Amino acid sequence: MLTHLVTPLLMCIGMGLAYLGAFAHPAPHHLPVAVVGSSRSAQLLAQSINDKAGGDLEVRTVAHRSTAVDQLNHQDIFGAYVPKGDGSGKGRGDAATPELLVATAASDTSASVVQKIFTPLAAQQGAPLKVTDVAPTADDDPTGQGIFFLLVAISIGSYASVAVIGGAGAVLPIRLRAALAVGTSFVVSLIGAAFAGPVFHLVDHGLWGLWGMAWLYSAGILLIGTGLHTFLKRWTTLGVMALFVMLNFTSSGGIFRPEMQNGFFAALHSFWNGAGFVEGVRNHVYFDGYGLSGHLWTLALWLVVGVLMVGVAALAERRRRSAEAEAAANAAAVAAAAVAATVPEPAPKPVRGFVDDGVEEELEETVGV
Repeated sequence: MLTHLVTPLLMCIGMGLAYLGAFAHPAPHHLPVAVVGSSRSAQLLAQSINDKAGGDLEVRTVAHRSTAVDQLNHQDIFGAYVPKGDGSGKGRGDAATPELLVATAASDTSASVVQKIFTPLAAQQGAPLKVTDVAPTADDDPTGQGIFFLLVAISIGSYASVAVIGGAGAVLPIRLRAALAVGTSFVVSLIGAAFAGPVFHLVDHGLWGLWGMAWLYSAGILLIGTGLHTFLKRWTTLGVMALFVMLNFTSSGGIFRPEMQNGFFAALHSFWNGAGFVEGVRNHVYFDGYGLSGHLWTLALWLVVGVLMVGVAALAERRRRSAEAEAAANAAAVAAAAVAATVPEPAPKPVRGFVDDGVEEELEETVGV
C-alpha cells in the first residue's frame, strides 16, 4: 500500500511545480506592442517606453492605425497605443483622445496587461484612454478562456480512458486496444464539440473545424498513452498526467500566453499539443485561419507519435510473448528431464523358453542323454 501511495504524492509534487511554476508570477517577457505614428515624437515615445520596461516589452512604431490592426490580427503585437492625433485623417489616431488597440481573442490577460501599461501614459496626456477591441471573443465567452477549459475537459476524457483501455483491456491484442483508442477519441471529440457549440456557445462559427482539431488532439493522447502502458504499467497514469496535464495545460497559452511566462513554458508552447489545439481553435474561429496550418501540423505530428508508440509497443509485446513461450518450453523440458532422472529403471524380466545351465544338466542325466 505504501508503494502505491508514491504515485499520488508524485502527482501532488508535479502539479505544484507545474502550475505554480507557470502561473504564480506572471510577468511580460519581451511582450510585443506598438506605438502608432511616424513622427519623431512617436519614435521617442516608443524608445522611452522600451527603456523604462527594461526588456519586459518590445515596443515598435507603425505608421498607421490600420497597420496596427493587421498586426494585432496576425498576433505579431498584443497592443497598439495611438497617441492624440492631429486630426488629419491619416489613420494616426483620434484628435482628442488617445486610443489603445487590443485583441482579446488572442489573450484576455495580455490585453489586460497592456491596458495597465498604457493607461498611466494616457493620463499624462490629460485624457482618458479609449480601448478598442479589434478581435472580440464570442458573447458567451467574454474572457476567451472557455477554449482552455474545453481543452481541460477533452484532455481528462482522453487520458482517463487510457487507464481503462490499458487496465481492463490489458488481455486484448494491441491492435484492438489501438482501435478502441481511436474510437474513444472520436466520442471524446464529439462531446467537446457539443460543449463548445450547442451547450455553452463558446464559439459562434467554425464548429466542424474545432471538432476536427479536438479529434486530432484526443487521438494523439489516447494512442500515446495506449503505447506507453506496455512499458509503464501502473505508472502510466502518472506518465500521461505529466505529459498532458502538468506540462500541457501550463504551456497551452489558454491562461497566459508564452510572452507572460518564463522561458521553459514559453519554449514548450511552440510545439506541445495543448498549445496546438488552443492556438489552432483561436486562429480558426477569430483570426480567419491565419497561421492555422502550423498548429494543425503540430497536432498531426503528435498523432504520428502516437501511431509510432503503438507500433513500438506491438513489437515489444510480440518479443515478450516469444520470450515467454521459449522460457515456458525450456522450463517444461527441464522439468521432464528432472522427473526422468528420479524414476529408477525397471529390472529385466526373464525370457520364457530358456532355463539355466544346472537345470539343463539334471534333465540330461534323467533321460540319459
